[in-house]
Amino acid sequence: MKRAIFLDKDGTLIEDVPYNCDVRLMRLMPGATGGLRRLQAAGYVLIVVSNQSGVAHGKFAVEALDAVEATLRSHLEDHRIRLIGFYYCPHHPEGFVSPYARSCDCRKPSPGLLIRAASERGVDLAASWMIGDILHDVEAGRRAGCRTILLDNGHETQWQLSPHRCPDYMVDDLESAADLILAQEERAKSTREESEGGLSSFNGARYAR
Repeated sequence: MKRAIFLDKDGTLIEDVPYNCDVRLMRLMPGATGGLRRLQAAGYVLIVVSNQSGVAHGKFAVEALDAVEATLRSHLEDHRIRLIGFYYCPHHPEGFVSPYARSCDCRKPSPGLLIRAASERGVDLAASWMIGDILHDVEAGRRAGCRTILLDNGHETQWQLSPHRCPDYMVDDLESAADLILAQEERAKSTREESEGGLSSFNGARYAR
């Protein structure tokens, strides 16, 4: 089973331009490439999970997201970063474009996108992280069983908290998120090594008798 970093797209991975499908306006967020490259090197796979309600609202056709995905992959590949999945929800209950104008289980804060990605890509959700810039991302991650990081970059404005909407950690950008995740990993590794060392000493003493 793989460990994944689930990433919101707009405002987390790329600069937030509302309802944008113009690939010329797509810019990676500051700190994104360095942080993701280190997480990838540590063995995490990278998966985008994004609400794209502009489809349901008639802002752009669902086919336009193919170019968005291709451009995002290209920008990341320029920095030797690979996405293994790009998942989006085109629905919204207040939309008007059929068949996307409906409620669903994939629109964040529901966890459907993460659960689907985990099933299709062989991901261990409990060993994975969800990173986003609003509490809907946090809730989706927690409901899917991931640890969560909120990028506190000013995009969350309502702060409607609940048990599912409290992030495990808050940081400024993806570079800092990588610092935190890798530090957690190092601490867990040290704890395991100490535990195994203690057990080895105990077993050695027992068998010496």
